[in-house]
Amino acid sequence: MVIKLNEALVVLVRGLIAFFTLLIFTRFLGKEQIAQLTFFDYIVGITIGSIASSLTVDLASSAWPHFVGLFTWAAFSAILQLITLHSKKLTKFVNDKASIIIHDGVILGDNLKKSKFTLVDILGLLRLKDIFDLNQVKFAILETNGQLSVLTKDEFSNIVYSMDIKLKNQDVNNELIFNGMIIEDNLPKYKIDRKWLLKELNKQGFESPLEVFYAYLDSSKKLKVDTYKNKIINIKDIYK
Repeated sequence: MVIKLNEALVVLVRGLIAFFTLLIFTRFLGKEQIAQLTFFDYIVGITIGSIASSLTVDLASSAWPHFVGLFTWAAFSAILQLITLHSKKLTKFVNDKASIIIHDGVILGDNLKKSKFTLVDILGLLRLKDIFDLNQVKFAILETNGQLSVLTKDEFSNIVYSMDIKLKNQDVNNELIFNGMIIEDNLPKYKIDRKWLLKELNKQGFESPLEVFYAYLDSSKKLKVDTYKNKIINIKDIYK
């Protein structure tokens, strides 16, 4: 009983040390919002938390090595944070860079693949911003923290706000082809058949659905096609 009480006391003391150490490190590292954290920041946070947890309950080892590890991770994280404030190249190396996923309603296939996001992920992020039609999008930028920043087309925004026009019969993008495969179940839903789809693809210069990354019917029931290869646009081009 005495041994268990002593162990509990040690855990309590270690827990207090770990708690206030994390509090100090947190204040020192800054007040970055959770939504602004990059993947690297997230990994650093998990690692520091794991070390603090071991410091608290791992009674089989000395507390000192855990404290040194905790200080080391926090110190290097702070140093890296200071350096990246003055070095764009290092910032790009550590956090990668924002990439344009959609331009003028067209999904940029190369950028999408590099981002490790799927088309379903991007469409879901757009729906969270109340955007159900890719034609509404001028630019969609995937930020380094995984969030999607969207700039809608000026003409679309102007019509909506100046004339107070409500979108009629707006629906989720009507996917017909994904990754070269025709989504057969959606054809009868929109009263079209395979022959009509192939004919429309031929009109746009495609001999086979295998050449198409993504095809859908927009809100005006026109076939929109995105290929695997698209022009890669730099962030600086947005403001030209």
